[in-house]
Amino acid sequence: MSSNLRPSRFNIVAPLEGLNDFYVVNLLSGHADVIDPTEAQALTVANSTAHSQAMIERGYVVDPEVEERAYRRAYLDFVKDRETDEIQLFYVPSYACNFDCSYCYQKSYEPPSTAEQAAVLQAFFSYVDREFADRNKYVTLFGGEPLLPNTSSRQVVEQMVAGTRERGLELAVVTNGYHLESYMDVLSRGRIREIQVTLDGPQAVHDGRRHLATGAGTFDAIVAGIDAALAAGMPINLRTVIDRENLPDYVALAQFAIERGWTRHAGFKTQVGRNYELHECQVGRERLYSRLELHRDLYRLAKDHPELLEFHRPAFSVARYLADQGRLPSPLFDACPATKTEWAFDGTGHIYGCTATVGKREESLGTFYPLVQRAESAIEPWEDRDVLEIPECKTCSLQLACGGGCGSVAKNQHGKIAAPDCRPIPELLSLGIELYMGGEAST
Repeated sequence: MSSNLRPSRFNIVAPLEGLNDFYVVNLLSGHADVIDPTEAQALTVANSTAHSQAMIERGYVVDPEVEERAYRRAYLDFVKDRETDEIQLFYVPSYACNFDCSYCYQKSYEPPSTAEQAAVLQAFFSYVDREFADRNKYVTLFGGEPLLPNTSSRQVVEQMVAGTRERGLELAVVTNGYHLESYMDVLSRGRIREIQVTLDGPQAVHDGRRHLATGAGTFDAIVAGIDAALAAGMPINLRTVIDRENLPDYVALAQFAIERGWTRHAGFKTQVGRNYELHECQVGRERLYSRLELHRDLYRLAKDHPELLEFHRPAFSVARYLADQGRLPSPLFDACPATKTEWAFDGTGHIYGCTATVGKREESLGTFYPLVQRAESAIEPWEDRDVLEIPECKTCSLQLACGGGCGSVAKNQHGKIAAPDCRPIPELLSLGIELYMGGEAST
């Protein structure tokens, strides 16, 4: 055995939740296995030589120089693939909303002039035609709430549907869903990729968190909109914003969706949004979860109520992907899509890097209306951000699963873009591999 062999610096080794065994995941070699405590210790001692031939063949024990070359090749492949990845272009016509959600962070955002929206949207399409001519792309209508019951909002949606259809682009819509049913006639003219709607629990729970500005409930109208969209063949992405207040009722929401027949529909999927402090302080911060706390409680909930997994299967980092695909995803050198595969534009004519920054004027990266002006010096740090640019990530064994996290969160926490938004990867994998694979992972 060569004296140059060492445990890979990209091994992620941790005990499985509730079991005596450990797992090892290596995104660079593309392998994952359940191992015993002796093997786990050998892989976590830097100068250990107690390695089996299997550990070498699966890339858990390597020649560091050979591994570094593999790392560089994987990085170049990642960058090359990203240059042709699909781009998501968000458009926010207004930050106005008919809801008064308990955790809204956009209430202070500047409203655009509704009188200019037709011209602004025309400028948006002109910018897209010019700047993203050779890229595969789609548009997402965002807010605020884009589907409001007034003439100006309806005109914007009609213009957006017509503009995307003319260009052969798919259109996604992020809406609170209250007026979704009344917009079906307009949306049916477009190429609808998906409609994201939020329900935060069964009726009483949801209406207590996501009600109209008048205080009236919204659950029934949203459910009617979801039914109408699915009946029309429009995919629904049902999102639930979770904190300690509503997690106990998440199973009831799952049961409602199952009984409604939504989970049997090919166009139905779900996602969980973690309620956390973003941009502004909010009342009731004690109800907020950390990422790990939320996933630990989702794990416990799924163990006690397996039917929950028919409704939603948490990612647990790459564990769900491994269970579903039978392989690991490619190494993730950058988890932040801002200015690379995501841009955001709003009705004031400003350009932003992503949905986490859109509407924050100090985060503007330029304008597309009335003048096209790109702030290249502000754009470059976002374009450059990846695990090779973040000092803390360079020596972290988790980097290829974490990708440095969210650039906006990192900037909020550390005051700079080239900083990490760390994720509890080992703990998430421990939960997910045990939940989805019963502690039997091998690829």
